[in-house]
Amino acid sequence: MASSDQHQSPETTNLRLLLVHRYPRSKNPFLSELRTRYRILDALDESDPSFIHLSGSVRLMLCVGPTPVTSETLDKYPNLECIVGTSAGFDHFDLAECRRRGIRVTSAGDSFSDDVADFAVGLLIDVLRRVSAADRFVRAGSWPVKGEFPLGSKVGGKRVGIVGLGSIGSRVGKRLEAFGCSIAYTSKRRKPNVSFPFHSNIHDLAINSDVLILCCALTKETHRIVGKEVLTALGKEGIVINVGRGALVDEKELVQFLKRGEIGGAGLDVYENEPHVPEELLGLDNVVMSPHVAVLTPESFQALEELFTYNLEAFFSNKPLRAQIEFE
Repeated sequence: MASSDQHQSPETTNLRLLLVHRYPRSKNPFLSELRTRYRILDALDESDPSFIHLSGSVRLMLCVGPTPVTSETLDKYPNLECIVGTSAGFDHFDLAECRRRGIRVTSAGDSFSDDVADFAVGLLIDVLRRVSAADRFVRAGSWPVKGEFPLGSKVGGKRVGIVGLGSIGSRVGKRLEAFGCSIAYTSKRRKPNVSFPFHSNIHDLAINSDVLILCCALTKETHRIVGKEVLTALGKEGIVINVGRGALVDEKELVQFLKRGEIGGAGLDVYENEPHVPEELLGLDNVVMSPHVAVLTPESFQALEELFTYNLEAFFSNKPLRAQIEFE
């Protein structure tokens, strides 16, 4: 047994066995704290000789970030009962297989929602008011040489269409309403007690919007939901903001629309093939990009740690889980 677990009795160790499932490159600042309360099984720890022996009896998995959990992953852990996730999205889980096997799954819930909503609004302001482009203009010494910087566009009064009015989308709407924007949305279903106009499909939403903000989960139904038809409907002055998942957008089509000037601009925190970004985007002044960091603040990590710590304890105490994903 590893030295970090020597204070635990064998009975406690068996009852509180925790599998950590993560990418090789992922950092987990919570691991040292977890080791004080759980017998940690880490598939990436080749120095643990008991992994193969114990993996067959593990009941609980902590999935770090968007590490894929496939049917092949689940085959390795036949007694798994619950996956505690730390990501706001859940497209990395094979939810159909989890449902079939009776495995409960949780997500990060609302832990990141405020920060992502703030970031989405920040991207929109940046694209419309050309903040990053103006910064580059000044830093390059262009102001005294070229004179006036091209005008940006007013934020207030814009018609903003939100795709996915969930935890994040509703917060985006609340923030932009305060800016004087008119808000509409599309979602899997109309939200009760929501005054924003509802459109049953994204095409109709795009026709009636100056800006599309993507906040929905990535599913088979939403994969590349923004393609040629939606971009055409959005129009030449339209703006796309994506803080959901890169594959919500047909990236090749978006690049072509931007290059041809057939939409007004884009603010992107996520991409189809992260960390790789289409080279064509790098030279476009009407595109603002960030490296999938909308969720990343110390405050959001604290909220996340509180949530998954609760869920780990709740599982072993037979208490209700928080932010449990409802299978369809």
